[in-house]
Amino acid sequence: MQRSRLVVLAGPTAVGKGTVADCVRRDHPDIWISVSVTTRPPRPGEVDGVHYHFVSDAEFDHLLAHDGLLEWAVVHGAARYGTPRAPVEKQLAAGRPALLEIDLQGARQVRESMVDALLVFLAPPSFEELERRLLGRGTEDAEQRSRRLATAREELAAEDEFDVTIVNTDVEAACRSLVELFRSGP
Repeated sequence: MQRSRLVVLAGPTAVGKGTVADCVRRDHPDIWISVSVTTRPPRPGEVDGVHYHFVSDAEFDHLLAHDGLLEWAVVHGAARYGTPRAPVEKQLAAGRPALLEIDLQGARQVRESMVDALLVFLAPPSFEELERRLLGRGTEDAEQRSRRLATAREELAAEDEFDVTIVNTDVEAACRSLVELFRSGP
């Protein structure tokens, strides 16, 4: 396994970033996965500290004021998300491979601050499949789905900003491809 490599996994909403990261978490415990903070409430089945650290606006503001976030963004016009800086730096300093599962805005910020990071774009097999996945999730109302799909179109157009693209046709295959990037070295 490549040591001390930072890989950033990003892609449009509902493409399966969390599902692929869960596969890595389950099958490759040697890869440390950052847990983002968010101001949005948990979705059904999400566990604080596992899927996200669910924080108040005041807690998020405190992290921002004290340079506690490697990257952050307002996503879908509402909630804020960010990557706590200290745990990432600690893992990399210890020589452990690290994975960030974040959005496009965050990936751009990481590219600026950590130039050695490998940026991986997780793409859907088609826009229609992305829309089907979002609808199947059943976690957003019609207005939220519409906003997320509009954002997804913009995010898909940014694919060429990334070092590598993995098409998420099959979660297990996408997971294997992602893990192989840690092994392949710089």
